[in-house]
Amino acid sequence: MQTQYPAIKPYNHFHLTVTDGHQLYVEQCGNPEGIPVVFVHGGPGGGFSKDDRRFFDPELYRIILFDQRGAGRSLPHAELSNNTTLHLLNDMEALRLHLEVDQWVLFGGSWGSTLSLLYAQTYADKVLAMVLRGIFLCREQDLHWFYQEGASHIYPDYWQDYAGIIPAAERSNMMAAYYKRLIGDDELAKMSAAKHWSVWEGRCSTLRPSVEKESHYSDPRVALAMARIEAHYFVNDIFCRPNQILEDADKLEGIPITIVHGRYDMVCPLDNATALHNSLSESRLQIIRDAGHASSEPGIVDALVRATQDIAEGLKGDWHTLA
Repeated sequence: MQTQYPAIKPYNHFHLTVTDGHQLYVEQCGNPEGIPVVFVHGGPGGGFSKDDRRFFDPELYRIILFDQRGAGRSLPHAELSNNTTLHLLNDMEALRLHLEVDQWVLFGGSWGSTLSLLYAQTYADKVLAMVLRGIFLCREQDLHWFYQEGASHIYPDYWQDYAGIIPAAERSNMMAAYYKRLIGDDELAKMSAAKHWSVWEGRCSTLRPSVEKESHYSDPRVALAMARIEAHYFVNDIFCRPNQILEDADKLEGIPITIVHGRYDMVCPLDNATALHNSLSESRLQIIRDAGHASSEPGIVDALVRATQDIAEGLKGDWHTLA
């Protein structure tokens, strides 16, 4: 079974000023002359971590990581103004142009898969290949499953903690109830909502309980950006038309796409991946039999690392550093 590559440090990091006062935190690692790959993190609002550098052979890849608007080390932190899906797509394209990358590989999980698919449907000629994990189509049914009713039946104890801070009269629309608190002026209520929203996701993201994962999601800075930005996007239907990704699947024709999804993914159920795969004649779907949603689970890691190795092998002769 493949594991992640050894830890590496960035050879370059900076803040890229985009529009509307936002600054994106960006890192580059690996081989500056290698295959450009951009890591598209989840959430929205999740940010990337140092372990996200490790899915790629640093001798073969130019590894580009960035925190989306309001997330991670981007500035201003947890900011919702001028923060929509179109802004994020424009930011990715601005980053590509700034780094003088002609084409790149997209590597994204969860919301990162959503944003990668939307980017590829907009800028198909800029995409060499895609590796997508934990597919999140952001349909109404997907949001209802996780934030209203569905996962609540699988994890009723965790759900009780998540729902418990919301008065019974408001529980018919949990996303709206949380959003009201996350954008309100009551700082204590805001931080309580942020932590409960984020921890609910962290607890459900792995097949086996993970103290480390729950601790990460309960960190106040992580939780605030994750909860505020996720709720902002989700109550606004991710600023896209319903079922947009599947309806525009034909725009992805010709792009090699590997899909990796845990069978027991309770955050983004497997039907997200099968629906996408069935809409893409050239996609490859790998269902990991002993995994949930998180990219850190052994079976998911194995499949993702193999996918990046396969892409590098497939580009031999077409990429000057591999010739």
